[in-house]
Amino acid sequence: MRSFFSKYKLFGLVMLVLSVIILGLFYNALKPQDSLPVYQPADFNPELVDSTLHYVKKYHTIDNFSLVNQNGEIITEANYQNKIYVADFFFTTCLTICPIMTKNMADIQERIIEDEDVMLLSHTVTPEIDSVAQLKKYAIEKGVADHKWNLVTGDKKQIYDLARKSYLAVKDFQAAGPFDMIHTENFILVDKERRIRGTYNGTSPEEIERLMNDLEILKATYSE
Repeated sequence: MRSFFSKYKLFGLVMLVLSVIILGLFYNALKPQDSLPVYQPADFNPELVDSTLHYVKKYHTIDNFSLVNQNGEIITEANYQNKIYVADFFFTTCLTICPIMTKNMADIQERIIEDEDVMLLSHTVTPEIDSVAQLKKYAIEKGVADHKWNLVTGDKKQIYDLARKSYLAVKDFQAAGPFDMIHTENFILVDKERRIRGTYNGTSPEEIERLMNDLEILKATYSE
């Protein structure tokens, strides 16, 4: 009897290993893959969305744009073609939430500095103050890496329309004028198809970690 078991011991071990591998493959095949929603204007607080888009429930994407960065270069959607990016709205003279947001965006930059698929984009909401020279000074102070992160200024109405109709990240403030706005602390995660895949409180360390986790999930969808 002992010789019988000894004879088939190796066979049994091989079958056990194969069984574990097969079960692992079945588990991975059947396990639901993490994925991110595609956000539409109807999913957002109406205060952040232009009234013409309140009931849009599909096909929303970021519009084309043409703005100027901290180096005086024209930046368009072509600079972000086939890129995942994080966008926000700020102004250089802000003394409340902007310094925290910029610090957290700089932390994100450090973490994605070697990742060719990911970029950053910050829009000023006071282009009349934030000239190219002002943005360059701010960029140097905050450690902006030019190849990863564009700080952009330009036509105020265009920036307003992007904020209200594309990124859904800025509150309307008509009392101050037709193109005045109050920016939020939101960071917006945009995919390679220019769709919104997440919004995050840019002043919260916990939210930054959630953003980084979602970024990995989103990147994984392009490697499948």
